[in-house]
Amino acid sequence: MIERLYNIDQISLLLQGKLNKEVTCFGIESTAHTFSCSVVSSSDVTHGNILSDFGSVFSPPPGSGIHPREASRHHIEVAPKVVKRSLVQARMNMKEVDAIAFSAGPGLGPCLRVGATIARSLSLYHDKPLIPVNHATGHIELAMMLTGAKEPIVLLVSGGHTLITAFSLGRWRIFGETLDLTVGQLIDQFGREIGFSSPSGQRIEELAKKSSKYIPLPYTVKGNDVSFSGILTSAKKLFHEGKDLESLCFSIQEIAFAMLAEVTERALAFTEKREVLLAGGVAANRRLQEMLGEVGMRHGANLFVVPKEYSGDCGAQIAWTGLLAHLAGVSVDAEKSFVRQSWRLDQVDVKWRD
Repeated sequence: MIERLYNIDQISLLLQGKLNKEVTCFGIESTAHTFSCSVVSSSDVTHGNILSDFGSVFSPPPGSGIHPREASRHHIEVAPKVVKRSLVQARMNMKEVDAIAFSAGPGLGPCLRVGATIARSLSLYHDKPLIPVNHATGHIELAMMLTGAKEPIVLLVSGGHTLITAFSLGRWRIFGETLDLTVGQLIDQFGREIGFSSPSGQRIEELAKKSSKYIPLPYTVKGNDVSFSGILTSAKKLFHEGKDLESLCFSIQEIAFAMLAEVTERALAFTEKREVLLAGGVAANRRLQEMLGEVGMRHGANLFVVPKEYSGDCGAQIAWTGLLAHLAGVSVDAEKSFVRQSWRLDQVDVKWRD
């Protein structure tokens, strides 16, 4: 149940950045392999100040993926250190924080519950508003704040998300998405097949740079949606048949990213926007950035790319989005702060945007 913490006049002033009070939010990210905490402050809804961002990443054995139970155990073990370190970095204590936010989904259930439990405990003990944050919304909002993008078409690409979206009528509307694997899962699952541990995007990118030999793999675009399962199946088969690994990595990137560029360009042409925003963990890939830059040039649109250090999962995305929600007067009772393993971006009411 949503509670209003401000009256209508106060919310209007907050959204216009006309109140002098500096508001701070403590955010907890725990959707998958990363447990991270951050403190962000701001007096308006356009510019945030990241006072701290500290986290710990669960690393499975080589060739293995993220096991939800093992990752959640990691989160439990590192949580006290991460919470304390983030506050020390921010030179604050929890009493000085105005609100507490947590990643409520989508994500791995056991991992989400760790972050939610800690957030509820801190909220109740310190009597602070509790704010659930959609993880995908967090990626986008942090990227917009850091890059200055105003009204972009967004390509969100990570281990948990692959979608094209733009904001309209109170929500982020999806113009296209994956029908099976995310592009991050494609890269990580192939990485595990060849002996890497997740996440393996950087190592795949390094191998891809060493070749320019193209090996045909399935190119699957259906309407404005994409499918990567065929690429993964074919690439695994060719690897075990002895095909050159560097050329396979090059081809996986070229084909998958070309598919993403095609559907992004179609959405850009349809909306006639003049900004493209690349967000999420896979946004750090330079080849994908090059392809999206070419798309933008053809349509007279500027490309904005989230800084690499904030492209992956981090507490800052939760703290900043939680701060925005807090300024808009949103919170939830601790006993009703459920996590949602499946929580679509287009189901989230974004009350801080017109």
